[in-house]
Amino acid sequence: ALLLLVAGIGLWLITRPADGAVREIDNRELARLIDDGVMVVDIREPWEWEQTGVIEGSHLITAFDPQGRLEPEFLPSFASLVGPEDEVVLICRTGNRTSFLALALSEQLGYERIRNVTHGILPWIQSGGPVVACRVDGGVPVC
Repeated sequence: ALLLLVAGIGLWLITRPADGAVREIDNRELARLIDDGVMVVDIREPWEWEQTGVIEGSHLITAFDPQGRLEPEFLPSFASLVGPEDEVVLICRTGNRTSFLALALSEQLGYERIRNVTHGILPWIQSGGPVVACRVDGGVPVC
């Protein structure tokens, strides 16, 4: 797993998108984008949503299974919400999953305005960023 992570980071450094297609953002920028009504997509697993809560109004779409494979329903769900030219914020627990996903969405599917929360939702919560409680009932998040 560590080898794959190192290889993935190396690939990201070589192939990262140009012209700002993917931009890393901090908590201050996240708050501004939320205030501006930019869509937030939380790609974590359901147990993570329950554990920490979620940003109110965010769209909850699990991107990866526990083994790190892309969930088959992620891309159709994401594409039904977000057009390639729409600005969108991706958030996960620590920013790692979303950094890889943002790159793939930009490079492989042409998404042009992806914002990745650099360190994920944990620092958002630790700095007092608001979240709402969330539970998953029969596979459906209720937040």
